[in-house]
Amino acid sequence: MLTATLQKGLSEYEVGEKIRALRLKKKMGLVELGTHTGLSPALLSKIERGRLFPTLPTLLRIALVFSVGLEFFFAGSREKPLVAVVRKDERVTLPERPGAREVAYRFQSLDYPATERRFNSYYAEFFPIPADKLQRHDHPGVEFIYALQGTLSVHIGAEEHGLEPGDTMYFDATVPHAYRRSRGRTCSAIVVTAS
Repeated sequence: MLTATLQKGLSEYEVGEKIRALRLKKKMGLVELGTHTGLSPALLSKIERGRLFPTLPTLLRIALVFSVGLEFFFAGSREKPLVAVVRKDERVTLPERPGAREVAYRFQSLDYPATERRFNSYYAEFFPIPADKLQRHDHPGVEFIYALQGTLSVHIGAEEHGLEPGDTMYFDATVPHAYRRSRGRTCSAIVVTAS
């Protein structure tokens, strides 16, 4: 079962409408398309009406009938200017490490619907955790942090940096780093990564 957020994100590609337009351009009925693809007309109708989202293998079967690649269904968004709005109640909160008992932070992606992102932005909440239990990580590129609440300790290499509300930090993310709340009842920040 797809969440409302995933349904909305997939709907923006208008895959069903693009399939219907290709079919009508070829003056082909659902039964004929079903014969060529091995898919039932009922299934194809649900896909065209946006009631069902096709898997990639299913979409590829349809694409081959019309001699188009998969990119045909996803590249159309370039015709419109890139605008991606993320409502607060649509964001999904994820832990630092799925399944871990103790985590130093939870985060929410602030820009997940934007295609071809040049950077990634997150809202993060940090928790008090002993420095010796921190899980350091690294990734290509750079990272920028804007502290919103509490005191955030950022561990980079052998150094620890404290950030108070309004403080910012920019650093090389290829150096192993970790974060934790060191003071305050709540600690949050905006984190931006770019490679």
